[in-house]
Amino acid sequence: MITAYRSSHDRLEKLDLSDQHLSGAIWIDLDCPTEAEEDSVEAALGLDIPTREDMQEIEVSSRIYREGGALFLTAQIVASHDGRDTEIGPVTFVVRPDRLVTVHYHHPGSLKYFADWAARHDTALASGLDTLLALLEAVVDRLADILEGEARKHDALSKAIFAAHRPTGKAETLPVVLQRIGRAEDLNGKINESLATLVRLVGYLTASAEHPDGLTLSAGEKPVARTLLQDIRSLREVALAQADKVRFQLDATLGVINIRQSDVIKIFSVVAFVFLPPTLIASIYGMNFKHMPELEWSWGYPMALGLMVLSALVPYVLFRWKKWL
Repeated sequence: MITAYRSSHDRLEKLDLSDQHLSGAIWIDLDCPTEAEEDSVEAALGLDIPTREDMQEIEVSSRIYREGGALFLTAQIVASHDGRDTEIGPVTFVVRPDRLVTVHYHHPGSLKYFADWAARHDTALASGLDTLLALLEAVVDRLADILEGEARKHDALSKAIFAAHRPTGKAETLPVVLQRIGRAEDLNGKINESLATLVRLVGYLTASAEHPDGLTLSAGEKPVARTLLQDIRSLREVALAQADKVRFQLDATLGVINIRQSDVIKIFSVVAFVFLPPTLIASIYGMNFKHMPELEWSWGYPMALGLMVLSALVPYVLFRWKKWL
């Protein structure tokens, strides 16, 4: 699908492609484009749009390069969906002096958020680099929101982990806790991967020198890019701290599981020890020897029962006194 926008009175305005041409767009978004849509954009703009396989290359030379008067930048962008697993996929930013083209095969919410926000607020978009920086700011803001939400979830998860070991805790909640930890680790890893590619991309923009194609940050754009780079690095530090917290939560959960297992084994050991003396007494009086004087006693049976009860109570009282139970 092709979606095009133009800058009108410092607002981003969606183009009706049925009666307007792509040449008037400052931002063209290709969402899961077909081969015919790619061909139409390439013909209209004189660009060579990278294929899906090209976008998945991990070499730096395949993710950041200049070709045909355009700058090609590829970053991993997170797409978070309510009630569904978070996706991560490559988004290629094709930058020309007069416009920006984005290509992606998943649906990052930050792109739609930027389009809606720029349509309601004054945003001076005069070039492809201006549009790229504004779009990257929206992507970073979205990642920051996700990290903030995950931080709150981590606090609730920590409470759930340690509440699970209270006397009123339920052991069956621990598998659910492990699942939540697994999802948290997966999301945090994807965010960290996305931030790593954004650091490389924005770092290239801030460090690149003058180039004949004119695709170099101006004096006014460089401070914006540097601030954006600092924000991304700060978010990476937050993501790394949250990764440490997830590892701690995993260790704590496994520790709680081990404690619960030890408690169960301890109970079985105590029960076995408590019933060992009564079993011994019952075994003695269950032997079929002829000369056992107690068998002839009128009170022999109550005596045997009393001995068994007493031999069970003594270890139980001892364990309670030692606070082993």
